[in-house]
Amino acid sequence: MSILNVKQKSKCKYDCISLGEVMLRFDPGEGRIKNSRQFRVWEGGGEYNVSRGLRKCFGKDVAVVTAFADNEIGRLLEDLILQGGVDTSLIKWMPYDGIGRNVRNGFNFTERGFGIRGALGVSDRANTAASKLKMGDIDWEHIFGELGARWLHTGGIFAALSDTTPEVVIEAMKIAKKHGTCISYDLNYRPSLWDHIGGKKRAQEVNKELAQYVDVMIGNEEDFTACLGFEIEGNEANLKKLDIDGYKKMIRKVVEKYPNFKVIATTLRTVKTATVNDWGAICYAGGSFYEAPMRENLEIMDRVGGGDSFASGLVYGLMETQDGQKAVNYGAAHGALAMTTPGDTSMASLKEVERIMDGGSARVIR
Repeated sequence: MSILNVKQKSKCKYDCISLGEVMLRFDPGEGRIKNSRQFRVWEGGGEYNVSRGLRKCFGKDVAVVTAFADNEIGRLLEDLILQGGVDTSLIKWMPYDGIGRNVRNGFNFTERGFGIRGALGVSDRANTAASKLKMGDIDWEHIFGELGARWLHTGGIFAALSDTTPEVVIEAMKIAKKHGTCISYDLNYRPSLWDHIGGKKRAQEVNKELAQYVDVMIGNEEDFTACLGFEIEGNEANLKKLDIDGYKKMIRKVVEKYPNFKVIATTLRTVKTATVNDWGAICYAGGSFYEAPMRENLEIMDRVGGGDSFASGLVYGLMETQDGQKAVNYGAAHGALAMTTPGDTSMASLKEVERIMDGGSARVIR
């Protein structure tokens, strides 16, 4: 029995389309943002990272729908996206006024953290081209009706950028649904994005409306609480230990409220230090729960993008196998590998992911 009715690739140009903002990430390496004299640059964005992982690790045909100010920074972002193998033909380019008064490109300064010092992100993304997107700016009928896409992935980060971006998401979802495209959505609650525009109340207003169009919902316990208003049963101590039974009870309540959710998935993380976490995942699909093996004391180089890489592995598994257990295993293994390298995006290969899924070790390969 199929969990999802995924369209055949022969009928679609793309396996997956991601809708979201792509920013330029400034990485101080082992140092601190406030002290650094040099930064390495990467491209990254919660929604984009999923399609990028599907292309580079899993070999799928993908594109990103976003917007850039048409200047040298925008072209740098385009070049980085192209290096990741993601189709840039659906990007909307907006005229640049010379100083960013009307539109600009987003920056994200992120330090990785180490030991007792947690990772730190400082975003500079107000007034960006992606946040200015509105209904009617993207020809979704062309994308889903003519070109064809098996999957649409978007999320709560893009939906929080402005008053118009939730409308863009709804427009995309409705037309994707019309043409039989599967839709995944990562709640990805970020307090810094919502605090000054209505906080959790506004986050719930937006996400509850969007949730009715979603087939695959991704989020941790904080996401479901802040964005959809659900609570895990149990005391605070249990929550810190990732009370999986309490999480399962909450998910069953979520499914009662949103029967359109065919799959619900989340990572399970216990943060011991910035560089040592316990890492696992759980997936609800077809009325059953599936758990990926918990990897205790996982050593981490850069945790940013680990959840997005989990999502891309999950989507790949669902798309190719229709098997909840395999899907969550692909997601957890890919997310774990992605956190062993710097940057928001994955540097893993399918061969490496499947080796980890089969119990492979870190023994040298030569």
